[in-house]
Amino acid sequence: TATRSARFSFSRAPLVVALIAEFIGTFMLAAAILASQGAPLVVLFGLAGIVLAVGAFSGAHVNPAMTIGAWVTRRISGLKALGYVAAQVLGAMLALVVINAYVSAAPAANPNDLYSAGAQLFKAVALPEGREWYVFFAEMLGTAILGFAVASALSEVRERAAAALTVGLGIFVGLMIAGQAATYVGASAILNPAVAVSLQAINFNSIWPLGVYVLGTVLGGVVGFVLYDLMRRSGKEA
Repeated sequence: TATRSARFSFSRAPLVVALIAEFIGTFMLAAAILASQGAPLVVLFGLAGIVLAVGAFSGAHVNPAMTIGAWVTRRISGLKALGYVAAQVLGAMLALVVINAYVSAAPAANPNDLYSAGAQLFKAVALPEGREWYVFFAEMLGTAILGFAVASALSEVRERAAAALTVGLGIFVGLMIAGQAATYVGASAILNPAVAVSLQAINFNSIWPLGVYVLGTVLGGVVGFVLYDLMRRSGKEA
């Protein structure tokens, strides 16, 4: 029995363990955002908790933009990056299915009660026509801040609690800046292509949602990782 259990031990397949961790972590993050309607403080502590829970297995990217930033800066291989992104998107999609099932099963609003409101699934605000570039650069800026924090946590921070707090504060600052900027033009800041799927921000009726919530965040993540590496290298040379 012991020999048979050893054959199926996850320790023999570290990539599988990492993919499962990314799937679970992204599911938890997307579900927390849907349940809290994107409250920045909830996202801060939720992401910090996820980093503590699964960071030892995969690094807890839970964001395709962070994974691509790590791949561009040669922190992970292309195969692992591809697997991470697939696991993250699937985890976010499952979160949408689960939360939507509960919202659909919730009782309808009572028309005789002014204070009674039916449950509604949290969604991203539709992109404002003519202001898409503003949202694009807000997403890019916010994700660059997050990418810088994640690169720092992956490279420098050895204590898991400190790394989790670094990443959590990174997403908090990114959401506060990008979120407020996007609010000015009547939009939402997400900073995560996988979570954008959960928030139903991605659609194929227009190229703008893909450009803003996928390309914009990926570029921001890469900028954050590259900027951190450039500063770290310059600091060592000095």
